[in-house]
Amino acid sequence: MKPSKPNAAVTAMNQVFLVGKVSSPGVEKTLPSGDCVVEFRVLVDREKPRGKKREVDVLDIATWNNRLRKRALSLQVDEWVEIEGSLRRRFWRGPTGLSSRWQVEASEVRRI
Repeated sequence: MKPSKPNAAVTAMNQVFLVGKVSSPGVEKTLPSGDCVVEFRVLVDREKPRGKKREVDVLDIATWNNRLRKRALSLQVDEWVEIEGSLRRRFWRGPTGLSSRWQVEASEVRRI
């Protein structure tokens, strides 16, 4: 069965909302372009299937603006946070060729 096309009132959007625990401290990086980014990881639970053990995902988070970079650097491992942002795929050329990874680009980081 073919998926239906969205009607004119539907708009595509890339919006992510996460609640989880910080699993690695923030690390600030300066890119060759001179831009600064802070990257950290958040652990989120998967929906628990009946009778199964706990399953989690560890997600990479990046913050680019000054206010959020400072906040991300102050986060502690096991601290609960809410993250709002969008999903991005980052590409780079490494020693073995072109590589990529998915990352959440945070537009808001809140302690809870």
